[in-house]
Amino acid sequence: MAETAGQRTFAVERLAQDIADVLYAEPGEIPADADLLEFGLDSIRLMTLVEKWRADGARIGFVDLAERPTLAAWAELLTTAGGTHAGA
Repeated sequence: MAETAGQRTFAVERLAQDIADVLYAEPGEIPADADLLEFGLDSIRLMTLVEKWRADGARIGFVDLAERPTLAAWAELLTTAGGTHAGA
């Protein structure tokens, strides 16, 4: 099965790198199931990620990500149907 644009664009490795960049960490330091809020992710950094991913075509909202703040959950949201959630 061919990958969709959302799957290529929002691969878990890319998400881990983007998250690590805003947290000033290394991607390998962030476990997939860790609560990102406990790693220092705040609302400003989360909004930065939302805007970055929207600019790359994601249709995802702040609330979608804030409700499930783990790398694994975000990878699922952003790759399922190309990240077509729209909660603001």
